[in-house]
Amino acid sequence: MTGSDSRQILAVLFDLDGTLVDTAPDFTAVLHQLCADQGIAPPSDSAILATVSSGARALVELAFRLAPGADGFDTLLQTLLNAYAIQLQDTHSALFPDMDDFLVNLEQSNIPWGVVTNKPEQYSVPLLDKLSLTQRCTVLICPDHVSQTKPHPEPLLLACERLSCPPGRAVYVGDHPRDIEAGNAADMHTIAAAYGYLPPHPPIAEWGADYVAGTVADIRQYLDRSHPGQP
Repeated sequence: MTGSDSRQILAVLFDLDGTLVDTAPDFTAVLHQLCADQGIAPPSDSAILATVSSGARALVELAFRLAPGADGFDTLLQTLLNAYAIQLQDTHSALFPDMDDFLVNLEQSNIPWGVVTNKPEQYSVPLLDKLSLTQRCTVLICPDHVSQTKPHPEPLLLACERLSCPPGRAVYVGDHPRDIEAGNAADMHTIAAAYGYLPPHPPIAEWGADYVAGTVADIRQYLDRSHPGQP
């Protein structure tokens, strides 16, 4: 790194589910059990994968074909969240392939990395703890910390503030259109994680990201190519 390069990225921020961590195995296990308890067939694993990044409410809609506000929806949602909290105690989640090497490289280059997620703190912290990421993550922004969640830029701007990093010198990586919308609104560099839990629509090419990364290695290549001196 050359400290005089004004183009250098000073921080890298990630969405959590489907971008930093492959959390689908936990949600799949919980949803399968919940459906079994209700005596119905679970959605396909591919359908669950495409819905995880949209949150627990979307998973309840997917499995039970209930809209928020419908009779029984809130009970099923709370049951799912309770089961997920228990599942986190023996999580099957893991960093995506090559992600740990990338994080180590950032750390060795003194580039802080953090997480900005719509996942509540009561689930995000135990997950990061189980994966031994809590001490490595320099900032964690959850819905608990802001008045407006993604796609509003507030969470990303708060993360940059806590890192004393100008938004224009930070990268945000996400696997959902709202991630890219939030990052663009915050005037950050944005990377769409094509390896993540992409929703069926719109196509990733239409999200408006600065770059589409098919793998974690692509993120590093983007930093190398676009911002010389990066890890």
